[in-house]
Amino acid sequence: MEINSDVCNGCGQCILVCPVQAIKMIDNKAYIDEDCCVECAVCIREAKCPVNAIMMKRLQWPRSIRIPFSNVLTTHKLTGIGGRGTEEMKTNDVTNRYNAGEIGIAIELGRPGVGTKLRNIELFTTKLSVIGVIYEEKSPVTTLIIDGEGHINEEIKEERVLSAIIEFKIPSEKLPLILNVIRTVENEIDTVFTVGLVSRMQGINPSEFVYHVTNLGFQVRPNAKINIGLGKP
Repeated sequence: MEINSDVCNGCGQCILVCPVQAIKMIDNKAYIDEDCCVECAVCIREAKCPVNAIMMKRLQWPRSIRIPFSNVLTTHKLTGIGGRGTEEMKTNDVTNRYNAGEIGIAIELGRPGVGTKLRNIELFTTKLSVIGVIYEEKSPVTTLIIDGEGHINEEIKEERVLSAIIEFKIPSEKLPLILNVIRTVENEIDTVFTVGLVSRMQGINPSEFVYHVTNLGFQVRPNAKINIGLGKP
């Protein structure tokens, strides 16, 4: 994104809508901090600039990687999926991505207002790959992993995005290993992250499932998403 300083009238509307505080006012003109900007395009869509000073530039690699992880209206070219992740548990009743005895996990790095550098992905994936998780093939983050050890391309590590979601599944007995990884990474990471667990309760003892989560100090939220028959006729 770019703001034409010759046209900008300094109204500040773009500053109010930027989700990562990348727009600053200097000498009564709005400027975009290119390192902070995640290319979400919220400013051009929502600021309603009265003088049309906000423009969208054609981006070169590796900066162009910011778009599919930040702009919710774009489609990831490699996966054909819009947004930062997949449908996750929302259609599991008809897709059967997570079967009995399996747990799906989504780790979302960054949030609006915070963002994340893509290098934070490796803090998780290099440890998860050792455990032998099964990454979701259609997840945009999975397309960034370049080897069996969970590394991502060096040239994109410093690119900043709104958020990135690591999606994978494991046999249910590996859940304690995953939660230990999460506990380790929370002391190393420089952004916020959230963890979602997806499972079919059929064939799984709910009390055992909750025990593994709470035993390592994680809180099980009572307002979890529960889908019964979603998507079925």
